Amino acid sequence: MNSFKNFIFLLFIASCASLNAQNINTQETNEEEDKLSLDSGTIDSQFEYVIQRSNNYQDYKVVKKNWLSTLKAHTLDSLKSIHAEIITAEETIATQNDEIVSLKSSLKNTETSLNKTTDEKNNMELFGLQMTKPNYNVLMWSIVGLLLALLLLFMYKYRNSNSVTREARKNLEETEEEFEEHRRTALEREQKVRRQLQDELNKQKGIN
Repeated sequence: MNSFKNFIFLLFIASCASLNAQNINTQETNEEEDKLSLDSGTIDSQFEYVIQRSNNYQDYKVVKKNWLSTLKAHTLDSLKSIHAEIITAEETIATQNDEIVSLKSSLKNTETSLNKTTDEKNNMELFGLQMTKPNYNVLMWSIVGLLLALLLLFMYKYRNSNSVTREARKNLEETEEEFEEHRRTALEREQKVRRQLQDELNKQKGIN
């Protein structure tokens, strides 16, 4: 008997909970329907409003003409707005494409200018001829080396010339000394011969 009472009590509790849940769901559905409007919200919510508020007839919905007209007008307005947004987007895309083309052209000009600057930096002009910087450096160092070699050769020849000049002067001085010695010897010999001749003449006079 107690078990039966407990069963009845539990069944009553379950029924109350089920009714409460149904009431809550119904209340939420009604609140959602109250939020729907034909004059505001998205096109989808307006269609939902027409579907939920229209009367049923067998498998069909009986919709008021003014609702359809309003929904049509709102749909056309939305389409116009979307079309205007599409046009604006296309214009924006076209403007961006023009900017991209302009940027590409500017980038190309910048690259050309950079390449020209790089070429001018890496190349050197000599006697109206363009040559790479390494070749220019090789040529310039070759010229410097050649000039240095010529300078060393000139210095060597100059020193050699000085040495030859000093040797010639030395030989000349020695020759002059020899000549002077020879002249002095010849003069002494001549004087000696003259004295001998004079002595001989004096002897001859004494005899006579």
